[in-house]
Amino acid sequence: MLMGRVICSFFVLFLCSILIVISAHVAGAGSDNKVLVLKISGAITPASDDVIANAIAKAENEGFEALVISLDTPGGGLEETQAIIKRIRNTTVPVIGYVPEGGKAWSAGTFILMGTDIAAMAPFTVMGSAQPVQISVEGTKPIEDGKIINALIKYSVTTASKHVRNETFAEEVITKNKNLDGQEALKAGVIEYVAPSISDLLTQINGKVVKGKILRTESVSIENYEPSLSLAFLELISNPILSSLLLIIGLYGIIFGISSLGSGAEVFGIIAIVLGLIGTGFNINVGALFLIIIGVGLLALEIKIPGFGIIGFAGFISLIIGSVLFVPIGDENIYTPEFRRLMILTVIVPTIVFGIFLVFAI
Repeated sequence: MLMGRVICSFFVLFLCSILIVISAHVAGAGSDNKVLVLKISGAITPASDDVIANAIAKAENEGFEALVISLDTPGGGLEETQAIIKRIRNTTVPVIGYVPEGGKAWSAGTFILMGTDIAAMAPFTVMGSAQPVQISVEGTKPIEDGKIINALIKYSVTTASKHVRNETFAEEVITKNKNLDGQEALKAGVIEYVAPSISDLLTQINGKVVKGKILRTESVSIENYEPSLSLAFLELISNPILSSLLLIIGLYGIIFGISSLGSGAEVFGIIAIVLGLIGTGFNINVGALFLIIIGVGLLALEIKIPGFGIIGFAGFISLIIGSVLFVPIGDENIYTPEFRRLMILTVIVPTIVFGIFLVFAI
């Protein structure tokens, strides 16, 4: 009898231990849930597409519950916007668009917000004004070509329809430059949530089914996405103002260099133009390879010229910039962050060592 009680007590303790372990495992699994937050501020540029592609790949590979794209943008390029929406559509990770406090999602930002799986805005933020414009030296001019407008309207309406959002607004945001604040957008069925913060939004969407997945976003850990060195530099030179300045400075540098031979201005002019072209969407790998070739050529030329002067310095800078941009920034499935960091060290360190050696050699 006593032995039976002992065995029974042992069995109960054993079951309790199993339940405790299972509960701890479930709690641990819940606490491991994490959401990746990507902040996009400023214009939508070719670099924005690369940044979002890398953030999506990171979210896929590292098992993030969802990706939140925080948008505060006046707009940007249509081609880049369409590429971003396509990436959002093709990924298996739920993508949440959010306009943070004090932010705006105008023009291209409106299209991206409407193209996300869940759209949300903070109170007193604005979205809209998506009529396409043409940028020239004379400023911006609205595009009224029916062929372009009708195609863009159809694209906008189709994007809204896919996510069961207000198709009338999707048209009027182009034809009438209509704008809505957070509450108006929610009432009109353009977005699904209004939230003062990302953490509040994640609490609201907890349990919602997106892309066949039940979101577990309540009390999750939030990780901010940080772009790699090459992407951060690409973002910098992709700024429309900076890329335009680089092109102008490069042009004047070449003109000044030709008129004053030996000053080296033409060399910096060429480098500035290449960087400006990359910033406006020119193929990054081609531009980076061109910079590397220029750098090697200038350093080789410097060896034949007494003293370490402007040509050698320009070659050294050109080689470093080209090396940074030449590091792969593609899909995380092919190039992991660790591999890219190794590539940066592998490419840049020998470049610096070669430059130092060249100084002593000269």
